[in-house]
Amino acid sequence: MTNCMMIWMTEILSLWITHLLSQVRIGMDLTKVVLPTFILERRSLLEMFADFLAHPDLFCRISDLKTPRDRMVQCVRFYLSAFHAGRRSQVAKKPYNPIIGETFQCHYNIPDASSDPADTELASDGPVPWARRNQVSFIAEQVSHHPPISAFYAENPSKRISLDGYIWTKSKFLGLSIGVHMIGQAVISVLDYDEEYILTFPSAYARSILTVPWIEMGGKTTVSCAKTGYSATIDFRTKPFYGGKKDQIVAEVFAPNEKKAFCSVNGEWNGIMYAKFADSPTQSEVFMDTKNTPVMKKLVKPLDQQGDFESRRLWKDVTYHLKHSDVEQATASKHKLEQRQREEAKERKEAGVQWQTKRFNEVGEHWVYDNPIIKRSNKVASSS
Repeated sequence: MTNCMMIWMTEILSLWITHLLSQVRIGMDLTKVVLPTFILERRSLLEMFADFLAHPDLFCRISDLKTPRDRMVQCVRFYLSAFHAGRRSQVAKKPYNPIIGETFQCHYNIPDASSDPADTELASDGPVPWARRNQVSFIAEQVSHHPPISAFYAENPSKRISLDGYIWTKSKFLGLSIGVHMIGQAVISVLDYDEEYILTFPSAYARSILTVPWIEMGGKTTVSCAKTGYSATIDFRTKPFYGGKKDQIVAEVFAPNEKKAFCSVNGEWNGIMYAKFADSPTQSEVFMDTKNTPVMKKLVKPLDQQGDFESRRLWKDVTYHLKHSDVEQATASKHKLEQRQREEAKERKEAGVQWQTKRFNEVGEHWVYDNPIIKRSNKVASSS
């Protein structure tokens, strides 16, 4: 590394430390803290949530399995595959905070998807009307600014399976690290078996923020199905201060009314995970290998065909300037978007107008997609 590059990196790091420490105290909620533009990841948080579906074949396979036990195991396998693709680098970077009303749409091809003519038709009544019925479509929307809530939905009509979820992120300054707690849940609906699997989310931590920041996941989460009684607990273990390994997970899967797990999984959530089953306790098998399982590419419309509030088009100027290392212009473009959001919020408040969401609505304490596949299926059934 050249001396000039080392000096530049030192100056950037010094600016980052000074900027952060001038605004925060330990335990402080970072929701309203303005972080410097140069640590941004060049994509919106809404797009990052789409990476939960980076292995769409694992998601769709849940509905193919014939027993509740196998469906729960596959649900856990999909769940454990859902985090590594969103973390492209061990270096901690922050995606853009979505603007209220912002949306992100994409779809995924499924390897060896059905070629039945009915499955290759467009799902024109779905969340991504240009996606086919044998593909997984995904939509996310920023439904609230204070608190910052993102809602998202995915489905595969040919497999009759969907995922409906929402996340409210809450960040705290912890001294030498930043904790991002993901409050919310996702529900996988398997229509042919009338089953719902409720999933919760781990927290994320940016460690060593005064040197070279890196990311890890931590906390205990669950996967459960009320109808079948099957459940799972997952422990994302943070690295001990001395020794130990990073990125470790331990998961246990339970049959109904059983206190002893019939399946135990351990390994790295962004590496290889191994499973042992009670009926063959002396043998372990690869449960999920995130390093050698292909990540499917998101299929997104070109920028010139996107709406003004779709993520990539909305943030295109910030992304362009960050890509070309023009931090000053990137900051100006980011400020312009945020200022517009503040002005529009002020106008609504003065006019006494509530923000109207586009594709999601609040039901009790949860956010759900307006027109899920189960609702559309019931309409078809009632009209036939």
